[in-house]
Amino acid sequence: MVNQKHDNLQEPTFELFLLDESAGEKKITEKPFAGMSNTSDFILLKEDHTLGNLLSEHLKQAPHVLMAGYKVAHPNVPEVMIRVQTDGTVTPREVMIDVCKQLVAAYGQLGREFTREYELRRMADTGHQENGTNGHN
Repeated sequence: MVNQKHDNLQEPTFELFLLDESAGEKKITEKPFAGMSNTSDFILLKEDHTLGNLLSEHLKQAPHVLMAGYKVAHPNVPEVMIRVQTDGTVTPREVMIDVCKQLVAAYGQLGREFTREYELRRMADTGHQENGTNGHN
């Protein structure tokens, strides 16, 4: 299946976001930025604005972070660059790891709460159906 929107792309659309592990692709790589102290660029392969914006906004709120931002070089290239500068008490890598752990925990909690609410709603709807009501007044 060829990407119909961009006929110059030979991969299926969903494969644009899958890593080619046999070619040694890594999800994220760090490149220290020589132009500023305590600064690194993180290159995230097969990602777009969604993750770039999410991470950069949470990095900006992290303690010891002086600056964080992201860019996508071109819409057809699924790659995000995030630049992080810290005050030197922690490394950009440590901050990136901490923020990622916090986001994984927060979204895990959100998933559990959503599932719980969904199951409660489903049980309530089942109870209404057994009582001969459809759950609406």
